[in-house]
Amino acid sequence: MSNAELNELKQKYVAAGAASPATAFADRAENAEIWDADGNRFIDFAGGIGVLNVGHRHPKVVAAVKAQLDKVMHTCQTVMPYEGYVKVAEKLSHLVPVRGHAKVMLANSGAEALENAVKIARAATGRSNVICFDGGYHGRTFYTMAMNGKVAPYQTDFGPMPGTVFRAPYPVPYHGVSEDEAIRGLKMTLKTDANPKDTAAIVLEPVLGEGGFYPASKSFLEKIREICDEHGMLMIIDEVQSGFGRTGKMFAIEHSGVEPDMMTMAKSMADGMPISAIVGTDKVMDASGPNSLGGTYTGSPTACAAALAVMEVFEEENILEKSRTLGEKLAARFGEWQTKFDCIDNVRNMGAMAAFELVSNKTDRTPNAELAAALCKKAREEGLILLSCGMYGNTIRFLMPVTIEDSVLNEGLDIIESCLESLV
Repeated sequence: MSNAELNELKQKYVAAGAASPATAFADRAENAEIWDADGNRFIDFAGGIGVLNVGHRHPKVVAAVKAQLDKVMHTCQTVMPYEGYVKVAEKLSHLVPVRGHAKVMLANSGAEALENAVKIARAATGRSNVICFDGGYHGRTFYTMAMNGKVAPYQTDFGPMPGTVFRAPYPVPYHGVSEDEAIRGLKMTLKTDANPKDTAAIVLEPVLGEGGFYPASKSFLEKIREICDEHGMLMIIDEVQSGFGRTGKMFAIEHSGVEPDMMTMAKSMADGMPISAIVGTDKVMDASGPNSLGGTYTGSPTACAAALAVMEVFEEENILEKSRTLGEKLAARFGEWQTKFDCIDNVRNMGAMAAFELVSNKTDRTPNAELAAALCKKAREEGLILLSCGMYGNTIRFLMPVTIEDSVLNEGLDIIESCLESLV
C-alpha cells in the first residue's frame, strides 16, 4: 500500500492520541536507513527513540530470532521456563554494576520495568514513597506517568495521578539549577513532603532522556548514593534510554563508579524486540513473595534470543568504542555549528548520547522551541529523521545507530547544516 492509502486508514482507524503525525510509513530498513511505502529513503537519526544502537535489522539479531521461531515462540516463562530467559538473566547479572550479587526480572517495556522496580523497592523496604526528578521520564503507565517530571503530553487529559510520588530538582546548570541547589531541593523534599522513614527509593536517570540529554555529574550521583544510604532508601537508576552503549559504556552510571541497588533497562537491549529488565541486588530482588512478579509475555523466547545476540554483537564489533568514536565526531561537528550559528548553544555529549540547544539569544539562553520544531520538520522533508526533546522543547537529540556508516552520518549532518542555513 502507498503512504496515501495508509494515511487514510490511519485517520479512520487509529486513535488520535496514538496516531503518528508523520505521513511516511516505514516499509523496510537497514542499519541507519529507512525506506517508506513509496520507496523514499530516510536517514534515521532517531533509532526508534534510542532502540537501535546496533542498527536496524542487525544480521546476527535477525538470524537469532529466526532460529528461535523454529523452536519455541511462547510458553510464558512462569508456566514453563526456557533457556533464553535464564541466559539473559545470567549475562545481565555480570554486566550491571549493582551492589553485590545481582538477580534479574525481565519485562516487556521501559515503563513496565519501572513499575516493577517500584513494586520490588516497596517490598524490600516496607515503605511506599518514591522520589523522582524534574525533567525525568519513566513511562506512560499510570504510576510512571506520576513519576515523570513533565506534565504535557504525558499526564494531560488523564485525571489525578497516583500519590506517594514526590519531586526534586535535577541539576541543569545551563538552565540555572546547580548541583548544590538540586541537592538542597532533594533534602527539602525529604523534610517537607517525603518522610525518609516512609520513602522506599530515589529514582533517576543518569542522563535525562526526554528531559533534554543532561548528564548528572559523578559528584551528584555520589551524593544521591550517600543520601539513600543515610536513610535506608534504595537508589534506582533508570537506564532505559541511556543504556546498552549509548554513552560509550554499557550503562551511563558506569561513568560515575556509583553502584545503585537496582537498575532498569529496555530500548536497545534487543534491537527492536520488546523486552526490558530490572536488575538488582539479590536480597532486594528476592524481597517479594512467590508469583508476585511476572506477566504473560515478559522475557519472551524471541526477545531473549534477540537480547543474547545483541550482547554478542557488543563484544564482537566493539560497539562501545564505536559509540565513543561517534560521540567525538558529533562533538566536533556541533562545535563548528556553535561557532557558525547564533542559534546553537550548549553542545554536549556523553559518548554518542549527544545534543545541543536551539536558542533565540545566547546571552540569556532563551529556548527556541519553534526553531527546533521547524528544523525537525524541514529535516524530515529532506530525508532525515530527527528528534527534539527537553523541558523547553528546544533540544535537538541524536540517537542514530552507533553502527551508522560514516558516509550516511555525514550526509545526515550535512542535511541539518543546510536546513539551519535556510531557517536562520
